[in-house]
Amino acid sequence: MKAIRKAVLPVAGLGTRVLPATKVIPKEMLPVFDRPAIQYVVDEARAAGIEHFVFVTGRNKGAIEDYFDTAFELEATLEAKKKTAILEEVACTKPVPGSMSFVRQQAPLGLGHAIWCAREIIGDEPFAILLPDVLVQARPSCLAQMVETYMETGGNIIAVEAVPESEVDKYGVIDPASRDGNRLRMNGMVEKPPVGKAPSNLAITGRYILQGKIFEYLADQAAGAGGEIQLTDAMARLMQTQDFHAVEYDGVSYDCGSKLGYLRASLAYALKDGALGDEARAVAQAVLDAAG
Repeated sequence: MKAIRKAVLPVAGLGTRVLPATKVIPKEMLPVFDRPAIQYVVDEARAAGIEHFVFVTGRNKGAIEDYFDTAFELEATLEAKKKTAILEEVACTKPVPGSMSFVRQQAPLGLGHAIWCAREIIGDEPFAILLPDVLVQARPSCLAQMVETYMETGGNIIAVEAVPESEVDKYGVIDPASRDGNRLRMNGMVEKPPVGKAPSNLAITGRYILQGKIFEYLADQAAGAGGEIQLTDAMARLMQTQDFHAVEYDGVSYDCGSKLGYLRASLAYALKDGALGDEARAVAQAVLDAAG
């Protein structure tokens, strides 16, 4: 069984739900407490053993590539001023040379199309997909939990979490066939089913491990919802010939696709910070008290 060495991060979206903040700043670069959202996603993948990252970008996303590059002037200034601790934090953001690739999705044709744009770099290997709108606090990381399951089951893996029955119409949910602990064999997936008609309350979180064969289906996948090429449509076809499992991971996710989602994520990561968590809690409480 091949190890999961590569991950695709689709970052071409415009971030319209968090405008005007994203007018000139990629939504993935918006700060969540003390670092850009994308850094948490990369850290999660690294903790799962990912060696190579493929960013599928679009216009005006150059800040992401610059962020993971060397900042000569900044680093030289920090070194000259003996700001060693800050310099070390900045240095930790730099990847191993050659471990990141950037490809363009030249038109907004959907998530499936974005993943297909990475095909030449991924090849026929199994690979991970991490949607950068979703941050997951988990130990071990969400993707690491998925990789552990993959090494036992093979096939394809989707991360899921339980949501209130009254909110299933906001998510894609899985149709489970059987359960073994936190692992479920899947019959299928349903996108935003009506309340009361959903096959489960297990929502797809935005983390996937897929076999390279998915690219064959994405290559000729017809446009689906919203007139876009949907990854879920291609996965449904792949499911006819390959096993799919879901992992109900141990952790908490935060959807950064909205303004309040970013607020929740920033507060959650601030409260969990090892050095500043207690002070962050006091600050949050003071703000609440002042607001009445």
